[in-house]
Amino acid sequence: MGNSGSEPTRDILIVSVSGLRGIVGGSLTPEVAVRYVAAFAATLPPGPIVIGRDGRTSGPLLAAAIAEHLTRSGRDVIDCGIAATPTVGIVVRQERAAGGIQISASHNPAPYNGLKLFSGEGRVLPAAAGAVVLEGFRTPCSPTDTAGQVSMQAGTVRTVDGGPAHIALVAETVDVEAIRRCRPRVWLDSGHGAGSRVARPLLAHLGCEVVIEGGEPDGLFEHTPEPTADNLADMLPRIRLAQADIGFFQDPDADRLAIATSEGRYIGEEATLALAVEAVLAKAPLAKGSGPIVVNCSTSGMTAVIAARHGVPCQESAVGEANVVDAMLACGAILGGEGNGGVIDPRVVLVRDSFVAMALVLERMCIGGTGSGRDGRGITSIERLAQALPQCVMKKTKVDLSPDLQGPALATAIDRIERAFPQARASRLDGLRLDWEGGWLLVRASNTEPIVRIVAEAADALAVDEAIQRATSALLGG
Repeated sequence: MGNSGSEPTRDILIVSVSGLRGIVGGSLTPEVAVRYVAAFAATLPPGPIVIGRDGRTSGPLLAAAIAEHLTRSGRDVIDCGIAATPTVGIVVRQERAAGGIQISASHNPAPYNGLKLFSGEGRVLPAAAGAVVLEGFRTPCSPTDTAGQVSMQAGTVRTVDGGPAHIALVAETVDVEAIRRCRPRVWLDSGHGAGSRVARPLLAHLGCEVVIEGGEPDGLFEHTPEPTADNLADMLPRIRLAQADIGFFQDPDADRLAIATSEGRYIGEEATLALAVEAVLAKAPLAKGSGPIVVNCSTSGMTAVIAARHGVPCQESAVGEANVVDAMLACGAILGGEGNGGVIDPRVVLVRDSFVAMALVLERMCIGGTGSGRDGRGITSIERLAQALPQCVMKKTKVDLSPDLQGPALATAIDRIERAFPQARASRLDGLRLDWEGGWLLVRASNTEPIVRIVAEAADALAVDEAIQRATSALLGG
């Protein structure tokens, strides 16, 4: 289990318009999960509901309870078993299901699990639809309400493996033969989550030599599952030992991807989207006349700079995958995503997808290569591609809020922050975002905790530290 078991946990059921999560056996029980799913199913049109799960040991218990409730209610269930979150989205769409449920707590530690909801479009549930589910879940009901929803005719359970369809869709987005000619050696940490189910056959299809660690989807995490530099410190040296050209890290439900160089230098999650955007826009015929790029307002400015280099607009959305997808659909985006390593390619699925991110980055390494890979093969090193990205420094922090700095007092404090940056351009799209020449800062109150998150990015660390310090001082009334 490594250090994943030593991380402190807080047993609070976190419920939002896109899903819920909590500690299994504590705040999250099969009964709570069934009540949430009942509220979700009540909003859906007729049709089957897809269920998938990551590798956590609590997944089968929750999946069985949910499937039993749905079939007793007359719903057919399509069971994907252990599957990545984007794979569930693909199955929902291809099976023309009414909706879908992914059982996963994403990057949270092993004691947690959760539910993520999908619309019939195969995307994370939009906020308006999620609000209806949330209201239904919070509406008081008697203990027998969900148990009593028994149909005269029970539904059926059918198993579907969405992996082959997912691989085919990803392969259509890249030059497979170019990757096969270079035979990149890939080191991958699937983190004992669902990622290996698609990653292994996909990378083999692309002609890669593959070294996979954490490939057994058993939920026995070797490290805290969020793929950050601190959490991966013990894993990074293994990339060089494996003589790999690149290192990839997935989170447990495989919708996010972090990247490291052949020497084990962590490039990070923020670079994933920027590299994917560069890979797509570098194909001139594809970029011409294409739609814009969409990122959320807490994503690194690297992506916007790259888009501008190619003459493509870059639009911002509020934070949250559903908000990014809403904006992508509204403007016909060619690609979108978030700075947490989540790349959304509408040619594959309207869900963050670590697999399409891998394929796009590998293609970029293998097209027009410089021969800098192993054995002189025509590969551009990932180190070189990373160095070609716009260079900037991003830092993130959070401030605990005292009881007297919440509600209207917090709104007043946010106004103080805006006044503290008189030369900046302000946006209230999501919290407060301030932009100035060469940098920006975002201040957002958490929806689930009494904290404020502050993110800043600029050309150097000194400017970032100064911006965060000034914002924090204004927030606290200094």
